[in-house]
Parts: sequence; C-alpha cells; structure tokens
Amino acid sequence: MSARAVMVLGTTSGAGKSWLTTALCRWYARQGLKVAPFKAQNMSNNARVVPGLQGRMGEIGSAQYFQALAAGARPDVRMNPVLLKPEKDTASQVVVMGEVRSDLQSVPWRERSEHLWPYAQAGLRALMADHDVVVIEGAGSPAEINLHSSDYVNMRTALEAQAACLLVTDIDRGGAFAHLFGTHQLLPAHERALIKGFVLNRFRGDASLLAPGPQQLQDLTGVPTMAVLPMWRGHGLPEEDGVFDDAATGPSARFDAQGQRILRVAVLAYPRISNLDEFQPLRSAAHVRLVWARQASDLEGADWVVLPGSKYTTSDLAWLRAQGLDRAIAAHAQKGGAVLGICGGLQMLGQYLADPDGVESEAAQVPGLGLLDVQTRFDADKLLRDTSAQFVPHMQGAWSSLSGVSTSGYEIHHGRTQAVSAQAQPVLLDANGQVLGWQQGSVIGLYLHGLFESEPVLRALLGGQVPVLSQVFEGLADYLDQHFEPGALMALLAQPASSSSHP
Repeated sequence: MSARAVMVLGTTSGAGKSWLTTALCRWYARQGLKVAPFKAQNMSNNARVVPGLQGRMGEIGSAQYFQALAAGARPDVRMNPVLLKPEKDTASQVVVMGEVRSDLQSVPWRERSEHLWPYAQAGLRALMADHDVVVIEGAGSPAEINLHSSDYVNMRTALEAQAACLLVTDIDRGGAFAHLFGTHQLLPAHERALIKGFVLNRFRGDASLLAPGPQQLQDLTGVPTMAVLPMWRGHGLPEEDGVFDDAATGPSARFDAQGQRILRVAVLAYPRISNLDEFQPLRSAAHVRLVWARQASDLEGADWVVLPGSKYTTSDLAWLRAQGLDRAIAAHAQKGGAVLGICGGLQMLGQYLADPDGVESEAAQVPGLGLLDVQTRFDADKLLRDTSAQFVPHMQGAWSSLSGVSTSGYEIHHGRTQAVSAQAQPVLLDANGQVLGWQQGSVIGLYLHGLFESEPVLRALLGGQVPVLSQVFEGLADYLDQHFEPGALMALLAQPASSSSHP
C-alpha cells in the first residue's frame, strides 16, 4: 500500500466528519495529488449509484460519492465497501461492495463485523495501491468501549492504513475539551499514537477566548489543536444523515426586497426518507424557502409539495395517513397545487402498491394516494443505473417549464410502475424511450433521482443560478486554508503516523 492515509475521527456522531473529509479530499487534490475517499461502513439511506464489480452497478453512501467528486476521482464501490440502509428501527439492508447481501442481514451485529471486515480491508488496500492519498472517514466515535472489539470502521481501519488521524468535535454542543480528552484516553496506547491533531468545529465567537484550553489539552495528551473552525451553516454540502429536523431554510417572506416571489417548497419528512441529499440545491437557492413537513399544517402556503424517496415505502405511506398528510396532499393537488413524487414518492402517488413476494412488507397490496393512475409492483431485483432522460415537449400546467428539458440522474428502486389509464401521461423518457415519469394534472411522479442537481432543470424551474458542486468543493478547501495551522495538513503526509506495533 503506497498511499499515505489521513483519517477523520469524531468524538460523536454529527461532529462534522463527513464535510471535513470532503474538504480534505479537495484540499489534497489541489496539491496535485491523486486522492480517493474511503469509509469502511456507512449507515445511511442516502445512496448513489456507482460502478461496481464485474461491470455491474452498485451503491455507496452519498457522502463518499461527494467526497470522490471533491477528490476528482471516479466514485466506485471500493470507497464504501459496506453500506447499511435502515429499513426499520431494528433491521437494515446490508450492501457489500455495492450489492445487497440478504444472507448477512440476519447475522448478529458483533458477528457480522468479522464477515464484513475482509471486504473493507480489500477495498482500502486497493485504493491505497492506486492513489497518493486516501482520506478516510470514521463513524460515530472510536471510543465506544462496549463496541470496540467489533468496531472495524474506526481504529481497525486506522491501524490497517497507518493513518494520521484528526479527531474533530462539535464545540457548539459544549464539553468539547472533555470530549476530546475522554475519547483520546479511552483508546489503547497504540491507537492513541495515531491521533495527530484535534479540530474544534462549529465555533461561535472570539477564538482567542479558548486559551489556555488548547494548550492545556496538548499538555495532557501531547496532541495539538490544529484548527478552530467557525460555525458555517451555508457551505452547500448535504449533511450525511439528513437535515429534516432542521428549521425551514430560506426567506420567510413571500417576496424579497426587490419584489421577487419566494418559492415555498414542502418536502415530506417521513421516517424512512431516503436520498434527501438531492434537495441540497433547493436549500442553497436564494429565492426558495424549504420546509421539512411532518404534519398537515406544514403544507399550508406551499407552492410545491414533494414526496421524496423512501427506504420502506409502504411503512412511510402508512405514516402519511396516520398524520393526516394524505388528505392535505390531496387538497393541495385539488386546488391545482404542484405535487412531485420521486421514486418511492411516485409509488405512493399511484393507485396501489403490490408486494406479493414480501420484498417490503407482509401486505400483498396496499392502496396508494390515488393521485396518479399508475400501479407499482415490487420486484426482488433492485434496479441500479445512471440515466439520461428528457421531458416531453408541451407539458401542461404547474410543470410546463420542464417541457423538452434534457437531464440526467440515477435510479435505485425495487418497484416497477406502469400506467393504468390514459389519465397518467408519460412525461419523462430515457434514451431508449422507456417511461420514467408520469403527469396527471398538477401531479407529477418520476423515478429519476438527482433532478435538482441538474443545471438545466434548475434553470427551467427557478430561473436563477444555484452554486454548482465544483464551487462548493473549492469553498471547502479555501476554508481549510484559512483556518488550519500553516503546513499542518501536508505534515500529516510526511511520515508514517506510527511505527509502534499493535495486536
């Protein structure tokens, strides 16, 4: 393994590992190095379709997909060898090297790690053989002592790569110095030796007031604080695990100071929501107010109502009904309000969902919302593909601005959907003429993910410009230049992180 490895560990989940890893990928790539990201195991329903094994397509977590783009690398399944996609509170779909492994789903958690580590190890070694730098993201905390023996995502990976590790904490939560010290001290000595720097993330205020804390922490641990990163909510990168608990984003007024109308978008935030990272461009748009809706009142005043993807469509459909959101969505559509369903959201909008083989649920058939004259049947085989498509000319009503627009994205679904009447008009076709979307009045349903990441679509729907990903990545790297100690990031590559032996 010829590459050097830099690893981002966190004192907690949500400390900022994913965005910092992304920023490091772009920063090292800007130094002229060949860079790849890696995360041994991710748990997320935000996934992307990438090249897999033996010419097939596979899935990885969205965070590693964006990290690969930031690094200037082509995303592939080695970058996230294991992806766990929660389906219930006590069950997850297991994806290994991009492919679903139903045989591992029932294996107990601790035993499962020993089955999965060889895949993660192989992916890591392959990336390190092909690159100059591999930037690794940890998971949760490396110091969960009850799980340490079976945790291969953090320190086992760090030891395998002999990674120079940064430990990041969210100082906005409070207790940052205790989190850093406690995490450091709970690790065995040979693992502590890999920790080369602390990072204080999401700091608000005058950084000089932190003194003498960083020096005292270094005196106790021997580890310097390499960066104090100010709070930065608008960096433009999607959060790995979703943001639907956040407050609404965008202006609250109906019009801005120049009299331009603010578009109000309500995205249904059901429990098993998936692929919601694709809505980040809407959150970044200047004239969009985005609300994550979990009750009927959240739809009041909305211009668009969006039903996003779901990892457990029938369960989330039942949740919509329990919240009374089914009636609120129907009322919005009856008034001519725009409704968009994507993947699982498309399936919910139809007449019914059939699942005779129990792919998702025990019910053989579940009624849909009845707003599109389509029906869906779940197939055991999951469809994964990158897709180019075009909207038909002369679309009507709320979505007419999409007429003739060419776009691209990805598909990731078990469902197979077809129209049951001429009321559901085909509106989105792939390059082979296969129907990927239907419209009925102001309601539109599509199988194509990534709609709002398409510049032609954004121009058609919003008229204005939203920062493209390359600008976001450059901004992240600039941020590291501003706030890391000069020379610190290159110094992490200067020598092996530790020469000490370990078990």
